[in-house]
Amino acid sequence: MVDTAIKVENLAKRYRINTLRNQDTLASQIKTLLTPWSNSADENSDQDYVWALNDLNFTVNRGEVVAIIGKNGSGKSTLLKLISRIIRPTRGRIELHGRVASLLEVGTGFHPELSGRENVFMNGAILGMSREEIRKKFDEIVDFAEVGRFIDTPIKRYSSGMHTRLAFAVAAHLEPEILIVDEVLAVGDAEFQKKCLGKMSDVTSEGRTVLFVSHNMAAVQGLCSRVVLLRHGNVIKDGATHHIVNEYLKGVSEITQVSLLERKDRKGTGDIRMASVTLCNEQLEPVSSFCAGQYAVLVCTFENRTGQELRNLDISLGIDNQMGQRVTFLSNEMTGQTFSNVPPHTTSIEIHLDRLALAPGRYHFTLFSKINGIIADWIVNAGFFDVEPGDYYGTGRIPPQTQGDFLINHTFTLGQPTSPHN
Repeated sequence: MVDTAIKVENLAKRYRINTLRNQDTLASQIKTLLTPWSNSADENSDQDYVWALNDLNFTVNRGEVVAIIGKNGSGKSTLLKLISRIIRPTRGRIELHGRVASLLEVGTGFHPELSGRENVFMNGAILGMSREEIRKKFDEIVDFAEVGRFIDTPIKRYSSGMHTRLAFAVAAHLEPEILIVDEVLAVGDAEFQKKCLGKMSDVTSEGRTVLFVSHNMAAVQGLCSRVVLLRHGNVIKDGATHHIVNEYLKGVSEITQVSLLERKDRKGTGDIRMASVTLCNEQLEPVSSFCAGQYAVLVCTFENRTGQELRNLDISLGIDNQMGQRVTFLSNEMTGQTFSNVPPHTTSIEIHLDRLALAPGRYHFTLFSKINGIIADWIVNAGFFDVEPGDYYGTGRIPPQTQGDFLINHTFTLGQPTSPHN
């Protein structure tokens, strides 16, 4: 008989929309604190509710590595919070067999006033480990997180990257039977992500159970033997990784056909709202796709909803390949081009690519916008564009599609012959 690590039965979670809208007001927070929580909400209430999850059922066996995937707003993070006992279900039940460690947000479970060292021991104690067990793993955790110089510094002074490294190191090294990891790894740098994926591979080889949420389909395929696909709070597919990933990628293309102004799965303050992205050639004429080596322009329109001029606006566009791997990142902040005095109405920004250096294929992009360093609008899989084969090198030869994502200018020269040794 196969041991069960996680069993989810008829799991559902709903939120009251007007509570979510007013959750930042002092009155609503006091009301929430004074209102007793009920496991069985009034199904006949006239209040306006939204269901984040609807009667989910699935089982994860001990030692399985399962990915939970789906577009933003599909219920992935809600599901992981329920399994981690951070929030309670509206109905249904979850059985957990084994010690659980979760990494859902940067610094989850850390106390900001305590040092890194104190937080490591506190987290270990929460996981049910003795002080001696934690001490044995302590040096490993600090080395992995690369925070040795700051281990006795209060966590509140850590950067987000330091938070993430230490939080992951604690979750992965304190030997939980069940490890839950959300998309939080995306905030780390490429080298750190590689380390994390390597450590997760080690964890899985030790027979521990892993639940993994990610938009990076290459990582999902490399780590997971099974995938659960969520859509609108429901399990749409549950099966072998290859088949479910293909199903998900088809859905991503469908999502990007929706007008940006209609997209609900966005984050940020809402001070500006991305409205459209148009593919254009050098003459700013709309095109359906680009050719490798072509001059390309992406015209982004957005609405300034503040009613006043914006003083410090940053617009970024992250480009991913079909497997969800970040290929490149376009940012006016990185190029040193500052946008000030942006008028309070619909405005467009043009991103010029002198010579498109992407290999043929389909690429999806994510839009980010910040005002004074604070995220104003953020839409994952905001759209896509196709790159067609082109004579990038001007030789009449078309680069193959299977040899990577980038085309790089390069030359070969033949060195001087060397004399044979006698």
